[in-house]
Amino acid sequence: MSTQSKRGLLTRLKEGIVVGDGGFVFSLEKRGYVKAGPWTPEAAVEHPEAVRNLHREFLRAGSDVMQAFTFYASDDKLMNRGSDINEAACRIAREVANEGDALVAGGISQTPSYLSGKGKKNVQEEFRKQVQVFVKNKVDFLICEYFEHIEEMEWAIEVCRETSLPIASTMCIGVEGDLHGISAGECAVRMAKAGAHVVGLNCHFDPFGMLDAIAVMKKALDTAGLHPYLMTQPLAFRCPDNGKQGFIDLPEFPFALEPRVCTRWDMQKYARKAYELGVRYIGGCCGFESYHIRAVSEELAKERGKQPLSSQKHDPWGEGLRMHTKPWVRARARRSYWEDLQPATGRPHSAAFSKPDSWGVTAGSEELKQQAASTTKEELQKMFAHNPK
Repeated sequence: MSTQSKRGLLTRLKEGIVVGDGGFVFSLEKRGYVKAGPWTPEAAVEHPEAVRNLHREFLRAGSDVMQAFTFYASDDKLMNRGSDINEAACRIAREVANEGDALVAGGISQTPSYLSGKGKKNVQEEFRKQVQVFVKNKVDFLICEYFEHIEEMEWAIEVCRETSLPIASTMCIGVEGDLHGISAGECAVRMAKAGAHVVGLNCHFDPFGMLDAIAVMKKALDTAGLHPYLMTQPLAFRCPDNGKQGFIDLPEFPFALEPRVCTRWDMQKYARKAYELGVRYIGGCCGFESYHIRAVSEELAKERGKQPLSSQKHDPWGEGLRMHTKPWVRARARRSYWEDLQPATGRPHSAAFSKPDSWGVTAGSEELKQQAASTTKEELQKMFAHNPK
């Protein structure tokens, strides 16, 4: 479908629900295209077909947005390779978006420059370089996502307002607020006052913890008389035992999170609860695979007036199991079975919950400054003192 004939983001939100896409860095890391640690999106240039195929999976699952794979793609993170990667990511996202009725979003996220204390001018210049690429490539809207500090988020929104594009803004915080101690409610109000059309949360927290935080944000926005659209893009991992910084505090992060993966039925519950809270941009972040997005799309199919393409191979609530050879499996072809199921971890003698690491570091701390090289063995030995296990 041509770009000119598509409804824009704000029109779609006014008329109903926008389903976002899922996670890229975790999905592509598991497939061997992204390196854990840097989490940077070189795959858009090095392995474009892998990125393209993941976009297509989300499109088939019902995503209304193809978010260009530009996470952590500022020049200060990518050693001045950011523009080429951002360009490639935009082209891939647009190509797939035009295979359906999806929009393209260009995203910026928190920067090493901010964490290293380099100041507003330097940080905004990093944002500006990315945004200029997005405008050149005619994205449909901008997303400021994955910010732990409201101050840096405000700087990002300010740069995005130099364009005429709609702006969505999501922080990776929970009910306790940002890492400078600003409450979640105040963060929401400040995002809206800064000029964001869509306000919300992404990453770091599981679907149900995130909904607790978005409820706090909504109350603060209502009290302030502000009414931006609300947006949630949580993790696909259950982590009620996380600390203030979310799943990054968990000892399983990032290589042993699989026992925590949410089921498709969890995602249907998340989608329904988000909708009932007033959230209208509903998607996912790290760990969200296409079947999770399909679950969101299927749960809201009545409100959206359509089913996703991939539902052609997925019957509601396991109805297809009626054709299974084993009678006890056929007996599971019903909604009540899957809604009431409490899945096992599959781990004998599981501790069930973990004790989060929490070092309390934030912007300006020496530990957070961007590293030009891998941490040395001697430096690691000092860090082990924080976490001897």
